[in-house]
Amino acid sequence: MTDFTNILNQFTPISLEEMDAVKLLDRMDRKYIFHTDRLEAILLNLKENYRILEVKGLKCSRYETRYYDTPGFEMYVQHHNGKLNRHKVRFREYLDSGTRFFEVKFKSNKGRTIKDRVKLKNDIRNIAGEPEFLLRKKTRYDASMLQEAIQVNYSRITLVHNEFRERLTLDLDLTYNFRGKVASFPTLVIAEIKQARSAGSPFCILMQDNFIPALSLSKYCFGIASLNPDVKKNNLKPKLHNVQKLCFGNA
Repeated sequence: MTDFTNILNQFTPISLEEMDAVKLLDRMDRKYIFHTDRLEAILLNLKENYRILEVKGLKCSRYETRYYDTPGFEMYVQHHNGKLNRHKVRFREYLDSGTRFFEVKFKSNKGRTIKDRVKLKNDIRNIAGEPEFLLRKKTRYDASMLQEAIQVNYSRITLVHNEFRERLTLDLDLTYNFRGKVASFPTLVIAEIKQARSAGSPFCILMQDNFIPALSLSKYCFGIASLNPDVKKNNLKPKLHNVQKLCFGNA
């Protein structure tokens, strides 16, 4: 991954405790994708309006996420088909701190993203105890219905608006592992702006000024569509084409 340390050090840091004011577990979100070649200029234009999350001296943190789905990839298919009131289920580990969560995300028919999670006390890879209680409470699934679907690793820069009205994540260096098959996208940036309600955003204005359109791209669905030859992906083909062209200059 390109080293952006000098630029990130120009941001005013914010701690995890301070960032609690903008958790946004119930939110509106919008995504954008662009090439890492554009990230330096974009960051320089954001430093006056945003602070940067710093954890143990690090301003870019490593994540590992393991998504779970049914054997028939029901949650993926629902997303592919545009169904709202849908879920995603995952284990997430913050590799630099060792903190782990089991999470259930819900996309409502109002376009809101609602996330519930439980913090894990040890390195578990099965849905049991508190995770299964949350799963049963928030979805129609139970642990016996799900299996690990795909693993994704990436690095994340987290920015918080100076007035705590929004949070911006920039995910870099995505690598997927699906049943031993690996796909990496080292030149792709997936940016996501998260707000309590849709409102004006310096980042969104910057994207508009740079002719970068919003593009809804689920990291989970992108990984499954890229590596699993057995799922349908017709509705995702334009997005896959955009990523391929952006990262590799061809279709």
